[in-house]
Amino acid sequence: MNTKRKIVILNQATNYLTIGYANAFKKKFDEVVLITGSIHTQGEQLNKDVLVYKINRWYETPARKKTMSYLAALWKMWWLLAFKYRKHEVFFISVPPMAYLLNLLLPHKFSMLIWDVYPDILKITGMTEKHLLCRIWAYLNKISFKKADKIFTIGTKISELLEQYVQTEKIIIQPIWSIFQENLRVDVASNPFVKKYQHEGKFIVQYSGNIGLTHKVELMIKLAELLKDQKSIIFQIIGRGVQVPYLKKLVEKKKLPNCMLLPFQSDEMFLYSLSAADLGVVILDEKTAKGSVPSKSYNLMSLGIPSLYLASTDSELNNYVQKFRHGKCFQERNLEEAAKFIHQLAMSSECQKSYSENALQAAQNFKRGNADKLVDKYLSC
Repeated sequence: MNTKRKIVILNQATNYLTIGYANAFKKKFDEVVLITGSIHTQGEQLNKDVLVYKINRWYETPARKKTMSYLAALWKMWWLLAFKYRKHEVFFISVPPMAYLLNLLLPHKFSMLIWDVYPDILKITGMTEKHLLCRIWAYLNKISFKKADKIFTIGTKISELLEQYVQTEKIIIQPIWSIFQENLRVDVASNPFVKKYQHEGKFIVQYSGNIGLTHKVELMIKLAELLKDQKSIIFQIIGRGVQVPYLKKLVEKKKLPNCMLLPFQSDEMFLYSLSAADLGVVILDEKTAKGSVPSKSYNLMSLGIPSLYLASTDSELNNYVQKFRHGKCFQERNLEEAAKFIHQLAMSSECQKSYSENALQAAQNFKRGNADKLVDKYLSC
């Protein structure tokens, strides 16, 4: 049923999740406007009746260009809400990370979805809570969240982190979902990615994602070094980012034939490259592990790929392995234990099957229907 209401969704970098939310809102709202700088479609197409207003693109690097992109997007979002969409409700998602603070300057009914908690996540850069930026941002969070109509987040640990800024009762938890809605994992025998790198018969430990200054992907190299005598175990690092040249030099310096860096894969090849993994690795800096959950976690589950999480015990990822038993979570100081787990898993097809089945079962909790559930909670709470 259409509510004859109008809503604007803000996200400078639209991905499959934002598309899902926009489509879910369109089922219930008379008008849905998406203000964005880019739309990356993977799977679900954006409903043609969702109005798109394009602003400047979001850039990951370099830092100066990224900052200017953020500031320009903030200005354009404010202008559009203040003058063009004055009577619309507002729903903020993700980028730029400070855009939800616009509700301090605007009269709209303003709600937000938080899946990375700022300024807490800035601790990755070495910034402390006493830093002026963190203190100001934290202060503004308390005012912004109090004024917000609804605050959504994706897990219990992130909710706990948000409680320093807002009353628990105001936080609504609704998980996200995977790009893949079915188990589409490609068999090794018919996987062109596996054939290209001649990894048939190998146990593939794979990290696939961004390789920036804050992602600590060098932990993969440390694991490869610990298991360098195990010829059947291969470590794949797939992605792009400023750390790639450093990691390449590190692999060469340590002379690790069992560790390879591969380029970022196209959307067409992504399913094949991910399907090649026997064990998927997700890394969260322990300083901020409570405040984020990488979406790759759900993609691994949906394909039945066991997971190795390198994160703190006080993280959503650790909660997942405790609940679903689809992998293991280790802290950085316990890399030797993580290496033992990798070796044990590689040597036991029975264990691989058990973790894989548990991953597929876990994936049932992270389906596209979660977007519709969020909209229902938006309308009912």
